[in-house]
Amino acid sequence: MLQLELLEFLEETADAAFCVDPQGEICFWNASARDLLGYAQSEAVGKNVHALLRCQGALGARICTRDFYTQQAATENCRIPNFDVQVTARSGHKKWLDMSTLIFNHGRTHPRLVVHLARDITKRKQQEELLHDLLEVSKQIVAISNGNGSPRLAPVSPLSEQEQRILRLFSEGKNSAEIAKKLGITLQTLRNHLHHANEKLGTRNRLEAVTHAMHRNLI
Repeated sequence: MLQLELLEFLEETADAAFCVDPQGEICFWNASARDLLGYAQSEAVGKNVHALLRCQGALGARICTRDFYTQQAATENCRIPNFDVQVTARSGHKKWLDMSTLIFNHGRTHPRLVVHLARDITKRKQQEELLHDLLEVSKQIVAISNGNGSPRLAPVSPLSEQEQRILRLFSEGKNSAEIAKKLGITLQTLRNHLHHANEKLGTRNRLEAVTHAMHRNLI
C-alpha cells in the first residue's frame, strides 16, 4: 500500500488516527482525531506527540516519547500490543484512549511511520475507578460490622429527594457535570447537596455517601 493510499484510508476511518515519524513528530492527523482531541490538523502536524498530548500510562509514567518512536523505527518486525493512555485534550480535559498501533514500511528510501488508531474509553475508566473505590468503601463497612454481619450504623437524618437523586445518579456512574445538567442545577448547588448528604450520613466524600446510602437502602 502506498503512503498516499494509507493516508486516504485513515482520513475516512471513524477512529481517531494519526501518524508519527521516527523523531516522535506527528505527520498526519485525521478529522476524527481533531473531533476527539480538539486540535486542528495545522496545530498537531509537526508537533511532538508527548509534548502536545502529555501522554501518561496507568501509573503516571511518561509514554509516547521521542525515544519510544525512535526505538520502534529501528526494530525489525515490531508488533506493539494495544495500550491505554491518558492524554490532555486542547480543552485541558483529561481523556483515556485505547491505542492500537501499526508500523508502516514504505520502501527502503522512506522512514517507517507509526500509525495510531485511538478510541475514547474515558467513561469505561471512570466506571472502573468508581467500582474500585466502592469496593474499598465496602471493605471499610465490613470492617466495622458486628458478629452477624449487620453493620452498626448510627441513625441518620432523612435525605431530601434531591440528595437521594444525586447519590443515585452517582451510583450509576454519572459524573458531577452530567448530574448537574440532568437535574438543571449548578455545580456549586450540586456540591452543597452533596455536603449536606455527607453530614447526614456521617461520611467524608461522595463514594462513602453512595455506599452507605445503598447499604441503608436509602437510594
